[in-house]
Amino acid sequence: MYSEIQRERADIEGLMARPEYREWNSELIKPKKLLNPVKASRSHQELHRELLMNHKRGLGMDRKPELQRVLEHRRRNQLIKKKEEELEAKRMQCPFEQELLRRQQRLNQLENPPQREEDHAPEFIKVRENLRRITTLTSEERAL
Repeated sequence: MYSEIQRERADIEGLMARPEYREWNSELIKPKKLLNPVKASRSHQELHRELLMNHKRGLGMDRKPELQRVLEHRRRNQLIKKKEEELEAKRMQCPFEQELLRRQQRLNQLENPPQREEDHAPEFIKVRENLRRITTLTSEERAL
């Protein structure tokens, strides 16, 4: 099957006219290959040259893409600015405000742990406690 296709192509090529314009008419304009405008641009050529040089040197193989580097740099700068602002805010507070904040934090810590323990208790323990409450209520009602 493949050989049949090749034979057909060979037959077709024999029938097709070949451009032999160079020999029989010198007044015709000779066609030139069109240039790709992107590849012809100077910036593209410089970028390509730089990539080839980096490849030859072995640079850029294990580097991150430029966009990723820029985004990481921005994130890092934002974190640094945020930390600096927090430190500055702490410095700007007077000692009285700092003491109030410490007391408020201590009170919050004392109030929160009992709630957290109840939340983390297994469900069967919660149900058992509810049943105990119900049984104590019914026994008190019977006594009345």
